[in-house]
Amino acid sequence: MSTNTPYPVPDFRNLFDTTLSPLLVLAPDFTIVEVNRAYLNATRTERSIVGRPIFEVFPDNPDDPSADGVANLRRSLRSVLETRRTDTMALQRYDIPTGEAGGFAERYWSPVNTPVIDAHGTVTHIIHRVEDVTEFVRLRRAGQERERAEAAARTRAEDMEIDLFVRAREIREVNEQLSRANAELDAAGRTLREEQQAKDRFIATLSHELRNPLAAATAATELLALDLPEGHPALSVLERQLGTLVRMSNDLLDGTRAVTGRLELVRGRTDLRPVVAGACADIRGLFDHDGRTLDVDLPAEPVLVDGDRLRLAQVLTNLLSNALKYTPAGGSTRVSLSVAEGRARLRVVDDGIGFAPGQAEELFGVFMRAAPAGPSTPEGLGLGLSVARTIVELHGGRISAHSEGPGTGATFTAVLPLATATVPEPRRAPRSRIVPKQLAVLIVEDNTDLATTYRTLLERQGHHVTVVHTGEDAITATRAHLFDVVLCDLGLPDIDGYAVARAVRSRPHGGKVRLIAISGFSRGSDQGESRSAGFDAHLAKPLPLVDLLELLGGTLPER
Repeated sequence: MSTNTPYPVPDFRNLFDTTLSPLLVLAPDFTIVEVNRAYLNATRTERSIVGRPIFEVFPDNPDDPSADGVANLRRSLRSVLETRRTDTMALQRYDIPTGEAGGFAERYWSPVNTPVIDAHGTVTHIIHRVEDVTEFVRLRRAGQERERAEAAARTRAEDMEIDLFVRAREIREVNEQLSRANAELDAAGRTLREEQQAKDRFIATLSHELRNPLAAATAATELLALDLPEGHPALSVLERQLGTLVRMSNDLLDGTRAVTGRLELVRGRTDLRPVVAGACADIRGLFDHDGRTLDVDLPAEPVLVDGDRLRLAQVLTNLLSNALKYTPAGGSTRVSLSVAEGRARLRVVDDGIGFAPGQAEELFGVFMRAAPAGPSTPEGLGLGLSVARTIVELHGGRISAHSEGPGTGATFTAVLPLATATVPEPRRAPRSRIVPKQLAVLIVEDNTDLATTYRTLLERQGHHVTVVHTGEDAITATRAHLFDVVLCDLGLPDIDGYAVARAVRSRPHGGKVRLIAISGFSRGSDQGESRSAGFDAHLAKPLPLVDLLELLGGTLPER
């Protein structure tokens, strides 16, 4: 008769510590709570890392601008917390600190993050299991002989046999879940794409429709300024508020382009000093209101980048608009431009309301604000910082925010790579002298308020102006009369402005007419289409009077 002898209970801590797979246990706030010897050996660390946040122990390599290990791991860990499911990550490059004066060692990993769930369904811990596959990557990269690669693969396969067995089971479970969800995801994807396209069309149309009344109101304000040379308090209010509406309309359209990845750049060798000076000059009048101050510090030497001059100015304008919103009356803002470590550094510092340090990254999200919505919240759509980040990143740079806390002010820093010696200096046409010449101008605009105001402004400058409101009338007018300039809207009620341009250019005298498109649609594709149709220039509404007069007087060819 045999006696059943119970096996002794294993020492689970010893089992954990002697497991061959590198294991790390994290709290839900990503603090390291336990680690086994295999992990310490793989990462060349000590047990002193226990109790510290994982991203403090293992930050991204600052010398690698493409490093995304922290972002990818954070995304995976958050997915585990939100879904309470294991997340198997793709092969990752995640360099580890060497402890030698900020040095990093190149490493590649195959990570799996698994939740530990209690009886209440709450994730209490995350088990972070990794395998160091650096040698595989290096062998592949170096193109080692096939025999050596096969031998190394066989050796590595033996070491990973247990892990592959576990992972195969996890993959089977994931595949079963994916197969059940595929049909739903396909249908949902089609619906989302249709909704996204509809939203893009709506926002683009809305932005365009807003530009017409804004252009008319802006032109009317400039006409009032001519009639009231001594000024009037209401004029400054109108100018400030119209400027705010124009920026909000632009942010709405650019925010959509930024989110969908369709924000366009026109690059060239650009000195940031005049870009910064111009943007500050354009917005300085708003800072002077309510006793605010704006100080600008520019270096003596050029700061050259390979960038889009207008988009880079937009970055600074958005940062300054943000400072203006969240800085009280009497506050100060300082803009500085410098060069450090081969990069241009643009910094905007204000003494406004500030924000909690943990909120810094959230501020660059779409429709995010530094202050909660309420009666005292400044106007704005919460898109300016998101657009600024997209523009900076398209230039290969980065932008960050910092504050010591509420009430301590804020600092926004944009870092851009300097232009290389191979980037050619763009050739700029010599600036023509504005000739006080009387021109025959045809305005083609279906918005009667805007057309009437433009007509009055131009007649005040001594030009002969004719106004029509449809494309067919424009074609008829140009058939009977040779105009010097045709200012044509693109969205006309009968035929579009492109058809008008093609009709004018097809005539014997069509090459002598200066065709200028003035439209609420100003994407790169819109400008390309207008050039193809025969327009000499494409300008976005609202067009300030000074720009219109400079265009008519300073850029028209002599005939």
